[in-house]
Amino acid sequence: MIDYSRRNFNSFIWHAVFLALTLNFVDINTVIPNLILKSGGGPIYLGMLSAIMIGGTGVMQLFFAGFLINKPKKKFYLITGISLRISALLLLGFILFTTGKNSQTPQGGFLSGPVVILMIMAVFSFSGSFANISYVDILGKAFPAEKRKRFFIIKQTISSFGVILSAIIVRVTLGLLPYPFSYALLFTAAGLLLLTASLGFWRLKEPESKVMKTPSLAKKFTLFKKAVLEDKNLRYYLLLINTSGVILGMIPFLIGLARKSFNFETEMIGNYLIIQMAGALCANLLFNLLNKNQKYKGILYYFIISAAVIPPAALLLSGYPAIFPLLFILSGSSLAAYQVAIPGILLEISTEENRPVYTGISGAGSLAVLLFPVIAGLSIEQFGYVPIFLISSVIILSGMFFAQRIICTRINKN
Repeated sequence: MIDYSRRNFNSFIWHAVFLALTLNFVDINTVIPNLILKSGGGPIYLGMLSAIMIGGTGVMQLFFAGFLINKPKKKFYLITGISLRISALLLLGFILFTTGKNSQTPQGGFLSGPVVILMIMAVFSFSGSFANISYVDILGKAFPAEKRKRFFIIKQTISSFGVILSAIIVRVTLGLLPYPFSYALLFTAAGLLLLTASLGFWRLKEPESKVMKTPSLAKKFTLFKKAVLEDKNLRYYLLLINTSGVILGMIPFLIGLARKSFNFETEMIGNYLIIQMAGALCANLLFNLLNKNQKYKGILYYFIISAAVIPPAALLLSGYPAIFPLLFILSGSSLAAYQVAIPGILLEISTEENRPVYTGISGAGSLAVLLFPVIAGLSIEQFGYVPIFLISSVIILSGMFFAQRIICTRINKN
């Protein structure tokens, strides 16, 4: 039998490189929040944005996992989800260009207002969560387990170089072109880059999965309930992402705080993005240097501590626009740690047979990541940034309790 593991490994790396270029053009922490604010939105819309693009995508994975559990091969569904994401990006780019060309209003007309932008971002995000179920399942069987952590670190390191390049492009584009044409160009380029990234998956040779016989939707959801009740590891994992994972929904509010606290120019978004990506790159290089074995907990602890520091640090630095961008070094390194540790641990506590179930549950378990940004957006309108940021820091830090109790063979092997 032909061994396709090397080919599959390279296909995932190909996708990771071009995906890194794509996601910077639609960065949830900088570019999209600023687009929402420029189109007429406020903190409430920022909360809805985080709920849709972070928490909502996780919850949708539960429903998608129920559909995909008994599919022995998932390559078709992976490519379908990515194709919908490409369509959403190209559509938004077209709308921004057309409305900007035909409208004399600063926001470019209703079609490029915050509500329409949120709707398109919902399609982009939910189709991504649909694709992610298949992505994780195929990743878990496409090449040997001992190559997984190497893949995650190589992926993050190579991607970090790519996103720094794309961050520079974002900075130049936003500085040279007026709104909304600058954003129209970014989204169109993102759609084309994601199309290029998807070519890697066309080359995949997917092994067939062992599937569970679950004929009814009710039976599928019974599997989710049974997995949570029987696996203590999974319960701690869910509690971890529902506490420390709150930071994912809070980082977009940093742009709102900056715009409120000092004179904010659009081209500063590119600067923040470059600094954030530099932080991610440095963190990944450090992880690669210091973490030669298969352990994830050190990286996980770093994520929790750094994430808990971000909200109070933002409040302290909001009065100092010259040094406020340094905060994005911390956010970049924290997000890099999250992207290595969280999916790595999920792969370790699951098996080939139950991985789609666990992936779906992990998404649906992110209810706090869905609800907290909405509550935060509403509360910021009423009480300001200080109490919400401090509360979020406490919630994030509480995740350390659950992280210490997750048990995996590789994590605990000395």
